[in-house]
Amino acid sequence: MKKLESSLTNMVLVLTGVAVIMGGVLAYVNHLTEGPIAEQKKLALDNGIKTVMCAAELDVAEPVEVKQNIDGKEYIYLIYQTKDKQGQDLGAAVQSTTMGFGGDLKVLVGFDPEGKILGYTLLEHAETPGLGAKADQWFQKGQKGDIIGKSPAEPLSVSKDGGQVDAITASTITSRAFLKAVNNAYNAYKATPAE
Repeated sequence: MKKLESSLTNMVLVLTGVAVIMGGVLAYVNHLTEGPIAEQKKLALDNGIKTVMCAAELDVAEPVEVKQNIDGKEYIYLIYQTKDKQGQDLGAAVQSTTMGFGGDLKVLVGFDPEGKILGYTLLEHAETPGLGAKADQWFQKGQKGDIIGKSPAEPLSVSKDGGQVDAITASTITSRAFLKAVNNAYNAYKATPAE
């Protein structure tokens, strides 16, 4: 077999061919993994709702989408109304996203019917490992930044800003973003039309 002549045209053709083949391989792999990734996200959401509502057995209604304009940007919140097996209202789990230090911070917050925080979980974040990533535990019951049982009717803020919640050490930006997500989730929950 004759060796290809080293010319600009041949190099461009070879590189284009490799790029097209690799693009096809990546598209195929992406297609194969779409289903499993979607299933894992749904499972994480289902488990997250149970965690934030502090109930292993509950019925979750189809999500209600609430749009709010905050600081000139439109945010979308998903509200998952929940009931126990006897049909008693447990409140709702609200999915909220804000911009953290490293990127989007997606939080799921559980509220009782009066609006008090039952629990929370981080669904996605891009915060600094070891610092901002501590938000998954920092604001839990018994921790320095405990928000469980509080009502964001008066917005929660970090003590550095005159608020009542201790910020994560060396992660004030993440703490502010997290509390903003919780406050916005509460506002979306309260704006949800009653059934």
